[in-house]
Amino acid sequence: MTRAKGMHVDMVRQNTSRAHARWGLLSKDTLYQLKELTDRYALSVASGDIQMLEGRWYVTHAGLLRISDRARCHGIKTAVQKGLSEPATSRWVFKATVYKSLRSKGFVGYGDADPSNVSPFFRGA
Repeated sequence: MTRAKGMHVDMVRQNTSRAHARWGLLSKDTLYQLKELTDRYALSVASGDIQMLEGRWYVTHAGLLRISDRARCHGIKTAVQKGLSEPATSRWVFKATVYKSLRSKGFVGYGDADPSNVSPFFRGA
């Protein structure tokens, strides 16, 4: 086993152990999803990169910063899409533009938030 592979296996074990300690017994599907997040993004439960809310994994602000730092992102610009959002029903659409360098044109992604996909813990934040 190579050093990198061994470190990866250790991280999966650490995440699994920490997840069990924090959130108790977890299903095979939930543990598989945690392994996938660990494999793909090298996120750490102990560092607060990922959080379990209502049985689903969420990447925290710290986790997003860690991913962007590893990807050497230069900056990010976010904006509420007023024409697509419905404040009266607490439905929001966001646009994010990520810049890989000072001269980059950036790439765009969209996200949404409403009561059906946001934990009550975070509503109003």
